[in-house]
Amino acid sequence: MTESEMRKNVGYFEGTDPLLLTRLVAHDIDTVPISNGLDNHGKEVRYLTRADEIEIVVGYLHKVVPLDEMKMTTDDMLFSCVAYQIPILLILPEDLEEKARAVLGDVPKGVRFVAPEDAFDEVMKILG
Repeated sequence: MTESEMRKNVGYFEGTDPLLLTRLVAHDIDTVPISNGLDNHGKEVRYLTRADEIEIVVGYLHKVVPLDEMKMTTDDMLFSCVAYQIPILLILPEDLEEKARAVLGDVPKGVRFVAPEDAFDEVMKILG
């Protein structure tokens, strides 16, 4: 299988819209569960490496805002994504983007916000 024929992998946090994931699979894109460190949904996002071959991580804002008892920041949680240049697509209504930026403080490099209705198109655009 050539590189251009290889299936792409999209990592997703628990609770990601199942219709989005279904559309991706129908377009020959694999979906891989990713954990935020609390939900045990899949491999913990902090430990992603190039070997995981994740092209993008998608999910909702609340999955990347650590609880106080986690003793970490969003930057800590998404460190591997930033280090390996894996884009993070956070799904939220457009009218909440300013509030999301305030909650996150310094938005980690590679984080993009997208409205739920535009998520599939944005994932496809990022994947090329």
